[in-house]
Amino acid sequence: MAGNETLSARNRNSADEFYTALTDVEAELRHYRDQLRGKVVFCNCDDPYESNFFKYFAMNFNHLGLKKLIATSYAGSPITGEQLPLFEVEGLRHTRPVREVYKVEITEVPDRNDDGAIDLLDVEDLLRHDGNVVTPLEGDGDFASPECVALLTEADVVVTNPPWSLIKPFVTLLAEHKKQFLILGDQNFITYREIFEQIMANNLWFGYNNGGTKWFRVPDDYEIKTESRKKVVDGIKYFSMGRAYWFTNLDTTKRHDELPLYKRYSPEEYPTYTNYPAIEVGKVSEIPADYDGEMGVPITFLDKYNPEQFEIVGNSKWLGHPIADFAEKGTYEQGGMRFYVPNDDGTHRRLYERIVIKRIGAAS
Repeated sequence: MAGNETLSARNRNSADEFYTALTDVEAELRHYRDQLRGKVVFCNCDDPYESNFFKYFAMNFNHLGLKKLIATSYAGSPITGEQLPLFEVEGLRHTRPVREVYKVEITEVPDRNDDGAIDLLDVEDLLRHDGNVVTPLEGDGDFASPECVALLTEADVVVTNPPWSLIKPFVTLLAEHKKQFLILGDQNFITYREIFEQIMANNLWFGYNNGGTKWFRVPDDYEIKTESRKKVVDGIKYFSMGRAYWFTNLDTTKRHDELPLYKRYSPEEYPTYTNYPAIEVGKVSEIPADYDGEMGVPITFLDKYNPEQFEIVGNSKWLGHPIADFAEKGTYEQGGMRFYVPNDDGTHRRLYERIVIKRIGAAS
């Protein structure tokens, strides 16, 4: 159960109000159709009337062969209820304020307007007129509340864009309940201990459509300082991000693809770290094919990671050790432990975060 401190943090963090574009949802979910068939899908951070995750699953409910779709709203959202206000839902009219929270549970989506296809109009009609589909929640709809955890135990797969300020407890909750999931997050989340432990345990990896530019709907008062990362369409504000990655434990074909290795090791091209016995590999494409020891690679490696080809040993935050005399010119010590490589002038250069790997089958 989330404590007051956690819930307050979520209310304070406007960066948590990022609504994923339907095109991005469709582009990723098409890869998992067979794994979703017959499953109970839970969108536990999604206002049904605003979330494109919910809209995708509701419109494709029959095509995907889902057993059930559940979505819950959250009381702290400044956007909730804008597109299809709650007062239009029969059975809730005049009984609940618009911005109170609710859950939606769907076990079928019939062709309610008899046009021969299932679309958003059928979903909207279902929500408006079926009193068994939309019901109020007693609490605030937080994903860690007792009500939402009870729904989580019923679910097979969680698919959502969770509050990024709470990614650690969110992933921990999914792991504790042994749930399959597909969620959006910042690429740098892999440096968090709670996330990286799941990666090392082979319980979490990247999905398909990672990085690039993704546009997210944000509240009107969300501050965007860079004009090129902002746009307003039909009065709705959007913000672009380039480090949005899909995190999942659903199987992907890409994680079984072998990374081609063509470089040969030389100590001149691949220096050994000053403070850890591994070599520096600055680009994933330049991993040497003939080196048997430990190698430090950029975190982008995880988008190419094949657990049948490489073993993940750790990362520089855990394995690196600070050196007392690194106060010389050309060094950088702030921000925790990292790896260093020696410079020609006797100083040491601090590197960005590194993943430490070793080739499977390499000689010890």
